[in-house]
Amino acid sequence: MSGFANTPEPPYYAVIFTSTLGDDDNGYDAMGQAMVDLAQHQPGFLGIETTRGADGLGMTVSYWKDEASIQAWKAQSQHMLAQKNGIERWYSHYELRVAKIERAYSGPYGRSVG
Repeated sequence: MSGFANTPEPPYYAVIFTSTLGDDDNGYDAMGQAMVDLAQHQPGFLGIETTRGADGLGMTVSYWKDEASIQAWKAQSQHMLAQKNGIERWYSHYELRVAKIERAYSGPYGRSVG
């Protein structure tokens, strides 16, 4: 769960999930890894980037081929259980945003990838 995602040429979609962990994060890391492993086998999955600071603020960006792939992932039964646990047990707050990626660049040289 580290490093940069190897995404294709745009367009594609990003699901940006920002969260703050609450006091009880028991089981959170294992569930997070299980969700990454599961997502990698979903149709339309392109990659993932994730980080969490010592203060509990974290961000995960998953990349998807299209909106249909995102909807299928949202409705996947094991992912739905993880979402429920997140809401009820782990997160004190979260924000989820979906964006269409139309351009992408990498660096440090500003090489365009789309």
